[in-house]
Amino acid sequence: MKRICAIAVLLCWAASAFAVRKSSTIVYIDGAKYYIHTVLPGETLYGLSKTYGVGEQAIRAHNPGLADGLKADARVKIPFVAESASVLPERKLKKTFDMHYVVRGETLYGISRRYAIAIPTLMEDNPNLDPAQLKPGQRILVRKKQIGKEPEHEARAAWEEYRNTLNSVAEQGTAYYIVQPGDTFYALSHRYEISEAELSALNDGLQAADLKAGALLKVPSVGTAESEADDACDTLRQVPAEPRDTVREIVFRALPPNETLRVALLLPVEAKEGANANYLEFYQGFLLGIDSVRNRYGHSVDVTLFNTRHDLQTVEEIVATPEFRRSNLIVGPVYEELLPPVLAYAEEHEIPVVSPLARLTQTNSDAVFQLSPDAGRKYEKEAELVGSDRRVTLIYTENTDREFEREVLDLLGDTPYARHTYKFQHPSVRSAEGGPGDLTPLLKGEEEKLFVVMADNEIDVDRILVSLASAHAGLTGRGLPVSRFTVLGNTRWNRYNNIDRTMFFKNRVVFTSTYHAKRDSEAVRRFDSAYIRAFGTLPTLYSYRGYDTAAIFGPGMFADIEYDMEGRRYQPLQTAYLFELEQTPRRLHVNRNWTRVNYNSDFTVTLE
Repeated sequence: MKRICAIAVLLCWAASAFAVRKSSTIVYIDGAKYYIHTVLPGETLYGLSKTYGVGEQAIRAHNPGLADGLKADARVKIPFVAESASVLPERKLKKTFDMHYVVRGETLYGISRRYAIAIPTLMEDNPNLDPAQLKPGQRILVRKKQIGKEPEHEARAAWEEYRNTLNSVAEQGTAYYIVQPGDTFYALSHRYEISEAELSALNDGLQAADLKAGALLKVPSVGTAESEADDACDTLRQVPAEPRDTVREIVFRALPPNETLRVALLLPVEAKEGANANYLEFYQGFLLGIDSVRNRYGHSVDVTLFNTRHDLQTVEEIVATPEFRRSNLIVGPVYEELLPPVLAYAEEHEIPVVSPLARLTQTNSDAVFQLSPDAGRKYEKEAELVGSDRRVTLIYTENTDREFEREVLDLLGDTPYARHTYKFQHPSVRSAEGGPGDLTPLLKGEEEKLFVVMADNEIDVDRILVSLASAHAGLTGRGLPVSRFTVLGNTRWNRYNNIDRTMFFKNRVVFTSTYHAKRDSEAVRRFDSAYIRAFGTLPTLYSYRGYDTAAIFGPGMFADIEYDMEGRRYQPLQTAYLFELEQTPRRLHVNRNWTRVNYNSDFTVTLE
């Protein structure tokens, strides 16, 4: 009897040793496939080994931290052991799945959004699919019954959860990062303090030209890369300065031709977390602009760079230095709340201060020149689009860009408009003409129309532009009357990496932009070549704005500054600037020129 009891106890112990629930969380790390198991109290390495069919030594080898034993809540990498599975015949595969073939630069996130299908579903149906290392030509099975079922917010959450899982088991010194719209290879390499070649090597030889928003990158676990890159042409996020009630009128004097222009350049080029690539790029562009001033006009120019960080005390200390006080032109600081000590000195000595990036909201000073255009004039050049006989339709989706919506409604004023709600339906499940995913009814007829897309993400924008172009081609192909239409676009679309740019031309998209610099311009191409020769990399919007600042105010300090830079149109590269004194509610010299960019159906771009 005692023998039987002993055996029973032994069996119970053995059962408890095997009572480990197998994880459903699977990831790829450096091309290898792993289960990620979260340890529960009482679980043993022996139990994990038996549940997953992997030797204890193999589990230890992949988890150096297990030297001290298993700990509750720890995450363990367990090599994936494939189970034998039956292979479906090709005929049944095609009945169950759509076949997607990866093109260069595609990401799994982008593919999931194209079909509105969950990333876990794609991984389940494609057992050898590494989300971080898609190969051109690789076939991905897309389950037909799940197409169109995954909303955008759930996809984002799932992709972020996958990244967090990877980071929970990442090797010491490494981390994983989801590429954001606007990120570049150059900026990311500077942010993580490694070379572009090292960043490429970390990511299976990924090239800069193939970097796409939504891609999952392996990076060093240092720096602050979780924050999105600032956009050089948008309002900087900052704390407003206190407004002043009285504004002193400033009279500027032009420098004699033989006098040296001494520029104080105030930029946050370095902070506690390291160098700021964006402002280093501005500085590099500024230096090339100064070189052009020297070479073209023969002026003597001396530039002193001051690192302001994002700290008022630092700026106050800079203003007190002899190096700063010898300047006769001040560029920066870029943050509005850091301006007061600079303005106090500039107004006393009648020195112009250039705000190159921020759109100032609280500053009152006759000494200031703002390069970012006046927000109140943003849509002046689009007035004719809504002031004509065009029929206006606002196209909405599940996710609306509320800021863009407010701007458009202000532009429309009393102009009547219609609303249309677009809902994506994959071609394989699309309903008859007139369904929520079909835009053909909007294009019927011969009147001119204006469409405004209110979506706030690139997947919806891309789908709507493709649907409009498809509807237009369908009606034209059938010889039916079709409207001539224009799409008023949102400048944020320029940050989208995965959108099909040919759709801009096919839909005659019009943008209102703070800045435009494309390589179809000879001036931009020349600058790009000079920048590459000087710094070994392509310029960014920060580089262009730096060049413009120097190219406008360098020669301007010897002539046009006496007239407050008014009455003249400046166009160093491709973007034009027109300065005008803003009398109310502030007294600033503000650039009033927005650029209207027209994408024409003959695949040309014209600027207004």
